[in-house]
Amino acid sequence: MVQRLTYRRRHSYASKSNTQRIVKTPGGKLVYQLAKKKTSHPTCPISGQRLHGLPAVRPSSLHRVNKSKKTVHRAYGGHLAAGVVKERIVRAFLVEEQKIVKKVLKLQAAKEAAQAKAAAAGSKKKKSKK
Repeated sequence: MVQRLTYRRRHSYASKSNTQRIVKTPGGKLVYQLAKKKTSHPTCPISGQRLHGLPAVRPSSLHRVNKSKKTVHRAYGGHLAAGVVKERIVRAFLVEEQKIVKKVLKLQAAKEAAQAKAAAAGSKKKKSKK
């Protein structure tokens, strides 16, 4: 006959947070041993990709991990994926370029308008002299 097992803690439901593993003790008895919850890898909030270089540990044991293992040496390292950071940098650069182009076009338009105004004023003066 198989030995009956009972939970060793107060929590009596077979839930995800109360998973048990059957272990044989040196005395030959079978007992339940609490199994830790499975860990999930940290992911990027924007792209949903897995963040490389970071350990998949439970939040409670994260304080025992070295700081160098909890981050990546890059802007937004350990929070955003590398592709997302690259995209942000390129977008910021293009926005700045667009602002410069807009400014240059505005200056050119103002210059052309001033020349047209000067030409119109010059032609009016010639007509008034005759």
